[in-house]
Amino acid sequence: MSYLSQLTDGCVLIRLHVQPKASKTRIVGLFDGCLKLAIQAPPVDGKANEEVIKFLAGLLTIPLRDITLKSGAQGRRKQVILRGVAAEEVRRKLSLRLAGDP
Repeated sequence: MSYLSQLTDGCVLIRLHVQPKASKTRIVGLFDGCLKLAIQAPPVDGKANEEVIKFLAGLLTIPLRDITLKSGAQGRRKQVILRGVAAEEVRRKLSLRLAGDP
């Protein structure tokens, strides 16, 4: 199973494994079928979830309003829905980061 799926309604689903309280917010790589993110924020009062959404918005250059946390608000495994962007564009941008480009 890929970490990235195109849904029937045109949205994109990303499966994440989040490591909170990291020294730096960044993409770590792939882990157990998920995109692994290290997030600087602690998992308190939704701060890590907010940082995940802000990080993805900046990385993918899409508005915050087009990103929704579908599941996993209380855990490390999360599913995020992206609207207004094609799966191939998301895959391309994430692949550049996974390959080590800044």
